[in-house]
Amino acid sequence: MGLNSKIKSLIFAGCSIMSIGALAGFASSRQNEKVCKKVSIKIDNEYNNYFIGDKEVKALLTRDGERKLEGLANKDIDLKNLEKRIEANSFVKDAEVFRGLDGNIQVSVKQNRPIARIIRPDQDMYIDTEGTTLPLSDRYTARVIPVTKSGFSKSLDKGFFQDSAGQDYLTLLRYVEDNDFWKAQLAQMHINAKGKVSFLPQVGEHTIEFGKPVEVESKFKKLMIFYKEVLPVMGWDKYKRVNIEFEDQIICE
Repeated sequence: MGLNSKIKSLIFAGCSIMSIGALAGFASSRQNEKVCKKVSIKIDNEYNNYFIGDKEVKALLTRDGERKLEGLANKDIDLKNLEKRIEANSFVKDAEVFRGLDGNIQVSVKQNRPIARIIRPDQDMYIDTEGTTLPLSDRYTARVIPVTKSGFSKSLDKGFFQDSAGQDYLTLLRYVEDNDFWKAQLAQMHINAKGKVSFLPQVGEHTIEFGKPVEVESKFKKLMIFYKEVLPVMGWDKYKRVNIEFEDQIICE
């Protein structure tokens, strides 16, 4: 390729880039001048949580109606700021705010997923799958396992389920939440002074002595054997205590 051909190619490429930039700038300018006529809100409800609804999201977007988005030009709407406002809500895990080609605002909200309710003398709270604490809601009560404690030196407070001491308890709660059978059967989880766990079942008069929250899967496998092979023969009200704490043992009394 000769020198003249190279120069022509460079000039053509430069002109193309300038043209694309001009078109993009023109399109952006036209988009910024468009007016928002409607705000559409979509709330992810994969786990049937109803902590936050369209009304609450709209209030966050408009500062309780002080600054409505309808009628504003796109250039006057800060999308990132709107996202931050929504994500500041405790029950929101993630939010995305964007504008469509028509200039209207689209809002997508993903809710936090509580997996347990911590029962405390002062005020109850939820924890989510990450061990983050969530307040109770006047709008909705989640159907999750309640957790109590007696004499346990650790406070089941903000941060407990995220440190090394609480991670095993969080893993146990996740296991229960993700298993349809145990989520339905286990009515309450209790932590005693030694940090050992016990469960009260929905069906049956027995207490399940789980021990420390370790070897979670193997312990539940033993407990399932008890439910499938022992209770159908002996009866659901036969035992008051079932201990699965120790390896290769099921103690029934």
